[in-house]
Amino acid sequence: MSILGLKKKQPKTFKVKVITMDAEMEFSCEVKWKGKDLFDLVCRTIGLRETWFFGLRYTVKDTHAWLKPDKRVLDQEVPKDSPITFHFLAKFFPEKVEEELVQEITQHLFFLQVKKQILDEEIFCSPEASVLLASYAVQAKYGDYDPNFHKPGFLAQDELLPKRVLMQYQMTPEMWEEKITAWYAEHRNIARDEAEMEYLKIAQDLDMYGVSYFPITQNKRDKELLLGVDAQGLHIYSPNSKLNPNKSFPWSGIRNISYSEKEFTIKPLDKKKDVFKFYSSQLRVNKLILQLCIGNHDLFMRRRKVDSIEVQQMKAQAKEEKARKKMERQILAREKQMREDAERAKEEMERRLFQLQDEARMANEALLRSEETADLLAEKAQIAEEEAKLLAHKAAEAEQERQRLEVTALKTKEEHRLMEQKMREAEQLAVKLVEQSERRSKEADHLKQDLNEAKDAERRAKQKLLEITKTTYPLIAAYSSPPPPSGPENMEMQLEMATSHRLDFKDPDMKRLSMEIERERLEYMEKSKHLQDQLKELKSEIESLKLEEQQQAGIYNLRGYAEPPYVPHSNRNSAYMAQMAFFEEV
Repeated sequence: MSILGLKKKQPKTFKVKVITMDAEMEFSCEVKWKGKDLFDLVCRTIGLRETWFFGLRYTVKDTHAWLKPDKRVLDQEVPKDSPITFHFLAKFFPEKVEEELVQEITQHLFFLQVKKQILDEEIFCSPEASVLLASYAVQAKYGDYDPNFHKPGFLAQDELLPKRVLMQYQMTPEMWEEKITAWYAEHRNIARDEAEMEYLKIAQDLDMYGVSYFPITQNKRDKELLLGVDAQGLHIYSPNSKLNPNKSFPWSGIRNISYSEKEFTIKPLDKKKDVFKFYSSQLRVNKLILQLCIGNHDLFMRRRKVDSIEVQQMKAQAKEEKARKKMERQILAREKQMREDAERAKEEMERRLFQLQDEARMANEALLRSEETADLLAEKAQIAEEEAKLLAHKAAEAEQERQRLEVTALKTKEEHRLMEQKMREAEQLAVKLVEQSERRSKEADHLKQDLNEAKDAERRAKQKLLEITKTTYPLIAAYSSPPPPSGPENMEMQLEMATSHRLDFKDPDMKRLSMEIERERLEYMEKSKHLQDQLKELKSEIESLKLEEQQQAGIYNLRGYAEPPYVPHSNRNSAYMAQMAFFEEV
């Protein structure tokens, strides 16, 4: 029984899924919770204090509705799904975002929601403004632009521009990225919250920013119109134009707004102006219009009053927080700059170190090469020294050879001079011999003539002797000896004997002539022998001179010297030939 009682006392719960612009959360809610309980739980979870801008929206029968804070959640027309899905969104928009949005989380949620509305084309934005807003969105997401890190194509996966803008111009994604990057590079040193605030400051000036549109009719049978509700007031638009309203009712000029079923009545503060009535066919839409009108009007009036203590504290805290964050960002920027400087210095040092290492490596290689070169040069120097010694030795030998050749040349010149002198002497001797031979030839001719004359005289003498002998021989023979035998030989012997007797005794002129002839013959034979000896000596000298000349010509041809002057053999041998001819003749 006690266990059953405990089970009955346990409260019943239901599941809720809340989707914010950047997160999804699930909660277990009690059945008795009102809309305010769930809303406060979500705000505490995300750390939001500026709760008056937001609400929990749900969808019922294709119509958006906002969860009422003072009514139980399950008593409202929420979906019966489990978990029940709610969207945590901005229900009301500030007039000036920079002054009203205090918390950073508030700015971030507004930034994400407005950005989605622009990309979904719920808020019209020109191409130029779209590119500028996209550059701030990139700054908020990626931080400062770094060309070394943000390479071309880094935005390929990000949705930054409305499709209408992309289709309006014939540009490639790379061209759009280049334009966005050009603006993005100019947002350096802007923090994320500052970039988001700049985004919202530009977006709040757009015509459709913060406007909720509803279809209405001015009369039941009139054409359709559009009702716009925003932080400034109520606006009436044509169906085809959401930018320029046909009529506007600022909150400061509205005295009262009321509705009865499908009819709305706007009473201006100026009683002279007519009351404006319009109609809406859906009851849920009418309730939503009324909620938005009341909420925006309350915020409008609240902005014109002094801030509450809570808001003042929030603003003071936000100001201090901003100042602290600014100081932190400055310190961080300085540290970042110092870190970048240190990294650059480190990179420079590493580069310098690598450079020095390369230089050291190159120096070591150069040293090794220089050592190898030094060894090679030393070896070459040793070889050169040996070659120098060898060359010096060869030079000495060459010098000795040169001196020897000079001496030889001098000797050769002297020998050549002596040989020429001998040749000249030989020529002179040959000329003398020729002259002598001619003279001897003439003498020989005279001698021949004398010999002929002597022979003739001898013959005459023999004849005369024979005649004398014939007359005197018998007397001599009778007294001296028997007669000689007959015959030619005995005749000649007799003749010689008679001649000798005649020469010895009977003819002194003949004897004297014979003696002169014999003496001349002996002198001639002696001179002929002496001349023959001289000719033999001259012949041997000429042969030796020829041999020496041939040897000297070979030496001069081998050593590159000019040949000695050539003496014709005809001049050299003319005397010899003449002498030889003379002796042959003799």
